[in-house]
Amino acid sequence: MPVPVAVAAVTFDRPRELGILLDAIQSQSAPVQAICLVDSGTAPAREVAAKHPNVDYVRSEANLGGAGGFALAILKAVASGAEWVWIMDDDAEPTDPACLETLLREADARNLDAVVPLVLAPGQPDKLSFFFRIDGKVTHDRAEVERAGFLPDVGHFFNGALIRSDVFFKVGVPDMRLFIRGDEVDFMIRLRKAGIRFGTVATASISHPHAFSETKHVFGARWHVIVPEGAFKRYFYYRNRGYLIRRYRRVKSLVADVGGYLGYFLQRGDFRGLAEWFRAFSAGLRGKGFGPLDQQKF
Repeated sequence: MPVPVAVAAVTFDRPRELGILLDAIQSQSAPVQAICLVDSGTAPAREVAAKHPNVDYVRSEANLGGAGGFALAILKAVASGAEWVWIMDDDAEPTDPACLETLLREADARNLDAVVPLVLAPGQPDKLSFFFRIDGKVTHDRAEVERAGFLPDVGHFFNGALIRSDVFFKVGVPDMRLFIRGDEVDFMIRLRKAGIRFGTVATASISHPHAFSETKHVFGARWHVIVPEGAFKRYFYYRNRGYLIRRYRRVKSLVADVGGYLGYFLQRGDFRGLAEWFRAFSAGLRGKGFGPLDQQKF
């Protein structure tokens, strides 16, 4: 009997990409019993969703962000009775029809409760959209990560992660307060603290837009900072970094962030950028700056 799997997906004003994703999910060699789709976009994607009979479409008139959208989609997927939940962003796409089958097989073979595929840059199958740290150095090189075979206790969540439904009863769902950026890090930390067995396997992959330009090296290949494009993304990234450092008492991350961002902005004489970082980061450290989207100031 097929293993019951439900997809938890979110979408926001990407009808073309959503259509590609839904088609790719339906083409998987391992069947999916339901696709729980949360749509927070300004233009509802009902017509795209209606082309697929197993889509459980949920319209959210409030923009819940990635974190809130995934939380709602995951709850719907767990409520469907599925044994596994496959999490997908609307601009992601499994790279081959055996992606889900491979993830299920790897989870069974390695006795994992969550398994994450590699995330490849579209049109650049030799590059990873998000870096890994191998031997202390940041790399986007797929071949270098593939040589490791399996990377335990690390993964880029919410982009193709396959998670056993029971896990959410132990660690909860993504924290909607984080909105975007950092929600996946928070979730991964909770998995580690709960002793959940998970990791990234190099035998399965999805594609998702990369973030190469956001990685800024400060003092060589071993020290870098992330500077997202746009004030909106920067605010949430900086604020959420500060909040997670406070919440989990991540002293090493505090030292790395303070030293890294001071070095990055001061080297460039970018005092406005430094002030923007400090304002958002310090708000997160103090547990401030949270609330509905229309109350945020970027």
